Amino acid sequence: MILGKNQIARLGAEWMPFAQASSAELPMAQLLRLSLFQISVGMAQVLLLGTLNRVMIVELSVPALIVASMIAIPVLVAPFRALLGHRSDTHVSAIGWKRVPYLWFGSLWQMGGLAVMPFALIVLSGDQYHGPAWAGEVLAALAFLMAGLGMHMTQTAGLALAADRASDETRPRVVALLYVMYLVGMGFSAIVVGWLLRDYDPLTLVRVVQGCGLATLVLNVIALWKQEKLSPMTAAERAAPRPSFGAAWAGLMAEPGVRRLLCVVGFGTLAFNMQDVLLEPYGGQILGLSVGATTLLTATWSAGALLGFLISARQLAQGADPWRLAAKGVLFGIAAFTAVIFASPMQSAPLFYAGAALIGLGGGTFGIATLTAAMTLPCQTAAGLALGAWGAAQATAAGLSIFAGGALRDLVDHGVGRGLFGLMHDPALGYSVVYHIEIGLLFLTLVVLGPLVRLGKIDPNQTERGAAPSGLAEFPT
Repeated sequence: MILGKNQIARLGAEWMPFAQASSAELPMAQLLRLSLFQISVGMAQVLLLGTLNRVMIVELSVPALIVASMIAIPVLVAPFRALLGHRSDTHVSAIGWKRVPYLWFGSLWQMGGLAVMPFALIVLSGDQYHGPAWAGEVLAALAFLMAGLGMHMTQTAGLALAADRASDETRPRVVALLYVMYLVGMGFSAIVVGWLLRDYDPLTLVRVVQGCGLATLVLNVIALWKQEKLSPMTAAERAAPRPSFGAAWAGLMAEPGVRRLLCVVGFGTLAFNMQDVLLEPYGGQILGLSVGATTLLTATWSAGALLGFLISARQLAQGADPWRLAAKGVLFGIAAFTAVIFASPMQSAPLFYAGAALIGLGGGTFGIATLTAAMTLPCQTAAGLALGAWGAAQATAAGLSIFAGGALRDLVDHGVGRGLFGLMHDPALGYSVVYHIEIGLLFLTLVVLGPLVRLGKIDPNQTERGAAPSGLAEFPT
């Protein structure tokens, strides 16, 4: 059956929430150019949470506890995104630029962190002849801090700039497109970096990571070029005090369902993210996969997350209950970690990749559903503040979960080495304990999520009131 032109157009509009995202204020060419900052952030995310953690644990023999601490640093910076967004909203500039300065300095921080990171990791692995013994840990921590701060500053300012330029009607689809570009950046970067590091050696690692740093600066400069219009501020505007958000925060916390929503986001994020620092080492150490093969896990996860995004956006647009959709995401996660656990005794790489795809599907569905719920709560305070609280809960839980995952794996492995588990000497035991804990946290998330279903389904007419369910405005990824 051959689809007609009108049918194809309807199909695209139905399945792609970012279709027709352009407007007179933000033409498609400028929108696609602006979205390049999401490519650079996705690329850095692949390096920090994918390739480098596997290289540090397997090739450089760095303890997983130290690796988890390093990986958690950029994520723990994320709660300051609300502050960064508020500062860019109220930035005082004689020429009227609010977003471009934060985009520019965020790009510099991100590039600087990636530029020094490979050398810091080599020192961290013990390849050091001069200087104090703690130099590797300090330098690596600084590199991860710089890269993480740059990522969050760039993404916050970039999303805010896109929201500024988009019209009220196209803003949800614009930010949806930016989120999809973030996933595309992660998937494409995972494939390229995995191919370049298929035969690992330290010099190649330096070249790849520093090349990504250079690509970050190039992509972000192209993205921000002539995107924000000059609108000089008067002397009175520059002298006016910046507004405070303390009272608004207190009002948000007083709204019904907000605290429980943040608890759901926290527990769910803990459950989905404890594996971030362990999934690729698990594939390399337990299943014997190469660096390139384990890096492709990120592309697999991105594909699952993109599929979850498209399906969830379509269902939410049809009036689906976001709380029930979040529960579906949790159930996908339970199936995902079950598959990952059984991949070890069955020595099945396809089952392992299927589990990784389901983790992306479940995590993406859960994240989008809870974000939509935050956007549609009966809240009288600013919507941006509600989304900022969502992002703070999500990012803090993600950082803690990454650290906890690495620490638990090391503690169990230490116990196995000392014979605390009797005759059990399976190297997969530490990983398996973490995955079982994640399944338990997912069940706990379902328990906390249950009462929120009583808040009712989203009004199908919500879109007409300007709060489209699929509009990921200021999505704090």
